[in-house]
Amino acid sequence: MAEKLVEIKDLEISFGEGRKKFVAVKNANFFINKGETFSLVGESGSGKTTIGRAIIGLNETSGGDILYNGEKINGRKSKEKERELIRKIQMIFQDPAASLNERATVDYIISEGLYNFKLYENEAERQEKVRNIINEVGLLAEHLTRYPHEFSGGQRQRIGIARALVMQPEFVIADEPISALDVSVRAQVLNLLKKFQKELGLTYLFIAHDLSVVRYISDRIAVIYKGVIVEVTETEELFRNPVHPYTRSLLSAVPIPDPILERQKELVVYDPDSHDYSVDKPEMMEIKPGHYVWANQAEFTDYKSKYL
Repeated sequence: MAEKLVEIKDLEISFGEGRKKFVAVKNANFFINKGETFSLVGESGSGKTTIGRAIIGLNETSGGDILYNGEKINGRKSKEKERELIRKIQMIFQDPAASLNERATVDYIISEGLYNFKLYENEAERQEKVRNIINEVGLLAEHLTRYPHEFSGGQRQRIGIARALVMQPEFVIADEPISALDVSVRAQVLNLLKKFQKELGLTYLFIAHDLSVVRYISDRIAVIYKGVIVEVTETEELFRNPVHPYTRSLLSAVPIPDPILERQKELVVYDPDSHDYSVDKPEMMEIKPGHYVWANQAEFTDYKSKYL
């Protein structure tokens, strides 16, 4: 049995109050095992980043639990606990230009966490740690004296990865880390993330909207639609056997490299009104071992007969 590192139970995240209250995420349930890459996939505005920011403590939660190593981490925490979590959980942000301090040198940007947590014995050790990580992400020691605006998008994202990994975290939330990059650079950054996972035993929550990227890097995938997680299963199982109509719609939109096959394929259009949840309420159900789908009892029976 794999050991669970992160567990999300009946999570709800809302913004505003009263009539202005907007529920961004509801009934979210999933877990992430130690050492795996778990991907959260959905269209823009579906709540993927909101969940990632809630795990790291940047978004408040309005219901449910976030467990880390079996301990609840959402809600009130002691200062010590908060510091410990900041060190163990790091985030690689989507926009490398917006998430780096333009007025700071690369050396300071990467060292900031080391300074805050005193993760070095002396100045020589700090410099060595920074030089090692900058080399690991494919940049040079001479880049350390420069500022973020002097770099390309791909190089900035590498600086963001170095800043997160120099802290030696256990868990990394990668929020669309390659969506702002050129296609040629994307593969390099993905390979870099896989390399670090192998060497350091990292666990990733990978947030994305591009299913072909997710297939390459993930062990398991959760599909989210308008704040509700509709399907969770292993990567190849999802591509081979999608069950929820929204997942089927997402997969049908993935481009096929062959122009003839691309012209012949049929797009599946998802209609959210096709579900009748007025009486028979939906919940997360296990349709086969390790494959979960958001459905009510009638849909569950239907999906089982159709797809399994």
